Amino acid sequence: MRNQYSFGEFIGNCCYLLYTKLRFRGARLIRLPFYLRGGKQCFSYGKGLTLGYACRFDLKGQGVTLRIGDNCKCNDRVHIVAHESVTIGDNVLMASNIFITDTSHGSFTDGGNAPQIAPDDRKLCTRPTRIGNNVWIGEGACIMPGVEVGDGCTIGANAVVTKSIPDNTVVAGAPAKVIRTWNKKLGTWERC
Repeated sequence: MRNQYSFGEFIGNCCYLLYTKLRFRGARLIRLPFYLRGGKQCFSYGKGLTLGYACRFDLKGQGVTLRIGDNCKCNDRVHIVAHESVTIGDNVLMASNIFITDTSHGSFTDGGNAPQIAPDDRKLCTRPTRIGNNVWIGEGACIMPGVEVGDGCTIGANAVVTKSIPDNTVVAGAPAKVIRTWNKKLGTWERC
């Protein structure tokens, strides 16, 4: 079997593997640069974690605010903000350029922040975000605060998920809408 990497990539991956084994026990491969703001005390992960280039985790709060399950794979430039709680289940596969957050700069409900206040000066609002097991998240997707993604879901490329999604569904669009569901009796995907 032929190696899929160039010689330079192969050497780089060997260095990243050494870094991973020294700094992140149980992880499969952490490629650099990797930005972990808030410290390892806010971050919990299961065995087999793989991170692509330039992943960024902005963590804040008391205790663990980001939990990632076993065998999760994040491609390049996955950005996760967890100031209260972001939980990602087992066997989650993420493409590149994904944004997952539990935090918003201000509230846009009655009594929320006025538009005259600079976004950076608004009070941060958080709501827990949860992603189930066996989820595939496509390129450029955004998962917003307070969303729960059920087990077995697929999130289409560039989808903006603003509402919770039931188990075994496919969503696409901005805002994301359900386009397929799994029919357990027939063992097939059905269009909605």
